[in-house]
Amino acid sequence: MKWITREHPRVDRVACPWLVEKFVDKNAEFVYVPADQVMAEARKQGATPYDVKDVELGHRGAECSFDAFVRKYGLVTDPAMAYMAKVIRGADTPDKTITPESVGIEALLEGVRIVYQPNDQKQREASRPILDALYAYCQMKVAAV
Repeated sequence: MKWITREHPRVDRVACPWLVEKFVDKNAEFVYVPADQVMAEARKQGATPYDVKDVELGHRGAECSFDAFVRKYGLVTDPAMAYMAKVIRGADTPDKTITPESVGIEALLEGVRIVYQPNDQKQREASRPILDALYAYCQMKVAAV
């Protein structure tokens, strides 16, 4: 499958590809384009748009796009993924109090963005180990409860 979103990703736009590659489609392709071109390019390339206004896999109320992916792909039954979704939501939205980990994850992923800008693909790839580690942490955290 091909997925498309706005260029120069922040938390949500690197976390969603991680989720897709890990749990939905290991061979997924991700495209980053200027915000005003996402929908036209989605139609042209047959790609699924995410983290843009008025799409299924976008923000809804207080939730971010990562929440929409977790829900769509039935991952909400995984307690670690449910907690990770809260961490990502706190890192991606103005409410930084959702989890104590949210601010740290936002800082780490912002640092990766700074190091790799303007190469969105390298940024996405470099974010993977951080998100793998976050998921492992979330698994440990929910197991301890």
